[in-house]
Amino acid sequence: MTTHKVEQLIIATVGFFWCFLMWFSTAAFSPSIADHYGLSIAALGLLASSALWMAPIGRIIAGWAADRFGAPRTFAVILAVCGAVSIASGFTTDYTELFIERVIVAIAGISFVVGIQHVAQWFDADEIGTAEGLYAGTGNVGAGVGALLLPRIFGVDYQTAFILLGVVALGLAAWYLIRGEAARDAATSAGTAKEAGDWRGAVFVWSRYIAIALMLAYAMSFGLEIAMNSWLPGYFDKGFHAQIAALGFTSVAGVQVAAGTFAAVQSFMASLFRPFSGFMSDTFQRKNWTPLPIVAKTLPYAPRLHWLGIALILIVVAMLALTLAGLAGFLPGSIVALVALGLFISFGTGGTFALVPLLFPERPGVAAGFIGGVSCAGGIVYPLIFSGGANIHMGYAYTAIFLFIPFVLFFFWAARYERSPAEHGIGEFKPVSE
Repeated sequence: MTTHKVEQLIIATVGFFWCFLMWFSTAAFSPSIADHYGLSIAALGLLASSALWMAPIGRIIAGWAADRFGAPRTFAVILAVCGAVSIASGFTTDYTELFIERVIVAIAGISFVVGIQHVAQWFDADEIGTAEGLYAGTGNVGAGVGALLLPRIFGVDYQTAFILLGVVALGLAAWYLIRGEAARDAATSAGTAKEAGDWRGAVFVWSRYIAIALMLAYAMSFGLEIAMNSWLPGYFDKGFHAQIAALGFTSVAGVQVAAGTFAAVQSFMASLFRPFSGFMSDTFQRKNWTPLPIVAKTLPYAPRLHWLGIALILIVVAMLALTLAGLAGFLPGSIVALVALGLFISFGTGGTFALVPLLFPERPGVAAGFIGGVSCAGGIVYPLIFSGGANIHMGYAYTAIFLFIPFVLFFFWAARYERSPAEHGIGEFKPVSE
């Protein structure tokens, strides 16, 4: 059993890694695409934002589908469709067509919640934080790998990159379908499928205050991570162009390599430390650490709530630091701020999904779809805020002050109950089984 559940974790992780690589492959080539088609800063922000358009509703549907039809089938379909369209986009010469096709390829991002459900059904509560952290963190590395390596391997030839990424995705789809198993036992799989058909139960989950709070927490961690993945290559190109040129990167290809390298810092930190965040959530739980005021202290999973609360506060601090470094024109300081931001983002993402399967054990896919899906709207909104002001560096501070601080306060309020927060919400929709 141990060997088999590790195999399922590997299958889910590899599939998600490749989906993440495809998802942000457009961002890796944004300087060359912008140069080829003459895109403005506003158009660049729109292109960065478009990678997330399908994620909010798509993840909700994918979470339900994973519960209803099983993770292997659902994940295989996502890989196959995105792979085929990625191949097609490599042959496209019209920008409008390319834009539409890359929006479709970005559906790859909805695979996250499918893997979360898959892993949750194979690992026990005492190891769920580490297992989900390994899955999500290793998978998320795909964005950093894309930003760092794709421009180096393919230069400005994004067409060939898109084609090869799609071909591999088709092979992975077949592997997932053949070797993947939905759950460790048939009863669990059948029970989850039955529960997934109850839409009143789904609405009950979506309307819980703690589910909304976790969605907002994930919006300011993962939603921010994916927004930065899309935005940072263009940000460094436009916001630190003189500093990058001073380093000797003057051509479009050179700037793309430099900007992609700096952008990868945040992604690698957010990805590589996500397993550590899951481990820290497990550690807080074992040690029963509950240092924050207001937040519940006696619930079985209370320490995990405190770990997540700490992570959210640190994200706000790092965003403000990123603005200060940018206003000072201090490129090394911006990189240091990104290192810290990536680390704190990993704390938030790992901390969130160490809680989701424990709060909503009967509908892990539905809960993951809502929390992991709606939160992706942050990835749409943030690049528009970043690119919408008169100063390209101020968007980080605006986002932190006007969005993130209210999100943190709502989380503290929703996590204050000493009886299950999952019992409190908008209305009292009840699942059929209760």
